[in-house]
Amino acid sequence: MSGIVDVADEVREAIAAGRPVVALETTLVAHGFPSGRGVEVGLESERRIRDAGAVPATVGVLDGAVRVGIGPSKLERFTADARKVGPRDLAACAAQGAVGATTVGGTLAVCASAGIRALSTGGLGGVHRGWQQAPDVSPDLRALASTPAVVVSSGAKSLLDVQATSEVLESLGVPVLGFRTDELPLFYAARGGPPVSARVDSAADAAEIAARHWELGGGGLLVANPPSDSLEDVEPLIGEGLAEAARRGITGQAVTPFVLAFLHERSGGRTLEANARLVADNASVAAEVAVAYAGAR
Repeated sequence: MSGIVDVADEVREAIAAGRPVVALETTLVAHGFPSGRGVEVGLESERRIRDAGAVPATVGVLDGAVRVGIGPSKLERFTADARKVGPRDLAACAAQGAVGATTVGGTLAVCASAGIRALSTGGLGGVHRGWQQAPDVSPDLRALASTPAVVVSSGAKSLLDVQATSEVLESLGVPVLGFRTDELPLFYAARGGPPVSARVDSAADAAEIAARHWELGGGGLLVANPPSDSLEDVEPLIGEGLAEAARRGITGQAVTPFVLAFLHERSGGRTLEANARLVADNASVAAEVAVAYAGAR
């Protein structure tokens, strides 16, 4: 590839050789954690991927190009001031020379062009609460449905309408595989979500289903990995955070970082630590799936 997409040598060589590669978004680094902590979480995710035998490919927009494989020093440039970049925003962000932190959907768009089959994240974007009054559906869902890749997450992001998100995934034909669970996790909480379409008890099982799904011409699959530290009492705080955001007139892309900061403060840091842990755990599972898929080819 050339032009707008710049693939790091290590990543390009791994893709060419058919070795396992796992993509990572950068919105999580820039907007998912307090300043500095996001970089730590991103680097820990990369370490987990390497430990499992795969190559990390962190994706973001820097210096006029979409970068696939971002080193530690450049990762520090993804601060809260970075643009949040979905599929529609990649070209504009690169052309305008802005720093762009990719969402799951934006990262999947790059995976499609690079041939990367696995992506790790914290939570998938989806249908926002209150969609009956103001329809708001993340482009993550359409990108997942159309991209032949496995996305590992702890369900949908905590601010979303999980039941509605599950219904849209079904409508789009996206398999939702519960990793050692029969329910779609609620991000911070392991239990209480809608049923998954199938349960898998190993990374090899997930990789086999993905391979067969792609043989049939399917797109993406969601592997839902429950958080190891399940916080069952966060839901009321989420409601309070959303209400506070509405009271302050905070809308659009600014809502998620505001509510996350609200949760971290009101929970005494418990949601912050749980979020960091589940992100790293998801990276491990994504790498295991990528390794299993590469080994079976």
